[in-house]
Parts: sequence; structure tokens; C-alpha cells
Amino acid sequence: MSKQYALLGESLKHTMSPPIHKRLFELKGREFNYEIIELKAEELESNKDKLLSLTGMNITIPHKIGIIPYCDKLDESAKRYNSVNCIDNKNGVHTGYNTDCDGFLKTISAMGTGFSGEVLLIGCGGVGRMMAIEASLKGAKLTIAVLKSDIPLAEQVCREIKAMKADADIEIVLNTEIPTGKKYSLLMNATPVGMFPKTDACPVPDEIIENSGAVFDVIYNPRKTQLIKKAEALGKKASGGMAMLVYQAVSAHEIWDNDSYDEKDIAKLISDMEDMVEKEFC
Repeated sequence: MSKQYALLGESLKHTMSPPIHKRLFELKGREFNYEIIELKAEELESNKDKLLSLTGMNITIPHKIGIIPYCDKLDESAKRYNSVNCIDNKNGVHTGYNTDCDGFLKTISAMGTGFSGEVLLIGCGGVGRMMAIEASLKGAKLTIAVLKSDIPLAEQVCREIKAMKADADIEIVLNTEIPTGKKYSLLMNATPVGMFPKTDACPVPDEIIENSGAVFDVIYNPRKTQLIKKAEALGKKASGGMAMLVYQAVSAHEIWDNDSYDEKDIAKLISDMEDMVEKEFC
């Protein structure tokens, strides 16, 4: 009998989740049904029975917080961010997880790099907050570069990190005043600068890219932003956001079925999904 899974969100016209999860199930020969469920926040309660009957569920905007009361337990990842994007139903016990952080960490690992030394993060809202926290917890000497209007946001993230790791090494700078003399082991972009359709934009000057050992851009449309293109032209290790999207899905399958995957299969899946984005959305 096929197990029942779903992606819960509000507006899911361009979601990449179904083809990603379909491939991951097929790689393990599992019978499954994966549907899309679009609900407004006020419709969650009336659909509670259906949602809680599923074997597993992915959750996206705007329900990552609203779904928490429907969980019996929260994993540490979900507690850390007060955000759930994956639910596992085992014997009627619903456990909430946040696999966004797993996807991020797996992506950086797959690049063959890590968080040792100086790390530069551009932006810290939404996914950038998670990236800042995870990098700091892994020991990065973190520089967060933001717009002037986002300084209070960066300061709040800094306070959150210090509460978790008192000796965290964090500096906040304006994105127009990034220290150019520093060498960064890793440069990360968590802003929409360079996203389709404004694909000619780059979030940092060339000099910053030159001084960085590896580059991660959270954007996955286009598959190669100007930032990624420039990094690759300089021979840097570089990855776009599709890898993070796929790896957080991999984490869901690890949770649901204790599955593991060959890195070659995952690399092929990432590439195929990037091809799909280019064909359908660019």
C-alpha cells in the first residue's frame, strides 16, 4: 500500500518539491503518493484530520509556525528556529523538524568546504538568519553584511546567536563597507540580489569574490547567478541554492524512512532540477 505524503503551503504554483521527492522515493523503489495541499492559515484547523493522517509532510510558507500546534513533539532543529518544515507521523505521533538547516549544512559539506576561519554572509533575513546561526554554531568567525535598514535585524540575530553560543565571533557591517583586505574561507549570499529576472546583479564587488575560498548562493533561479559565474571563473568552489533545496528533501527521507543516498545520484538530481527550472521558469 502506498504511503501518503504531501506538501502543505498556500500558493504552490512554482514549487519544485514534487519532482524532487518523486525522484528520491523512486531511487529507493518506494510506493508513494505525494500531493500538493494549498490552504490559507484559517483553513488549517478544518483540515486537521486529513493533514494528521499523512505518513509525512513538508511545510512551506506561510505555515511553518502555524503547523507547530499540530505536532506532538519537536526536534531540536524545530525548537531552535520555532519553525517546522517537515513532519513525520509514526504510529500517530507527529514529530516536527526543520530540515532547512540540514539542507544548508549538507550543501556546504558537499562543496568540500566548512566554516573554519572567516565567513562572510550577505543578508540575514529569513534563510539568512538560519545560515548565520548554523555557521556560528559550527565555529565560524562571522561577518554579516546588510543594508543600513537591516542593522537592527542583524543585531537581533547576533543576540540570538550569543544566547546559544556566548563566545560566538560576529561582526556586523554595511554591505557597502565590507572589509576588502580580509580573506574569507566562505562567502554566502542570502539576499535576492541576482535572482531571476534581474540576473545581471551581483551582491558583492569582484574583489570580495577574489578573496573568498568558496561561494554559496541561496538563489536557484537562475542555476548560475552572476556571483556563481564569477566565482567559478576564478576557480572557486561554488554552489547555487538548488543543492540546499534537494538536500533538505534528502533529510526528510532520512527522517521518514531512514533512507540514505549515493552522492552521485543526488548530484544528478540537483542538476536535473536546475535544468527543469531553466526550462520552465526562466
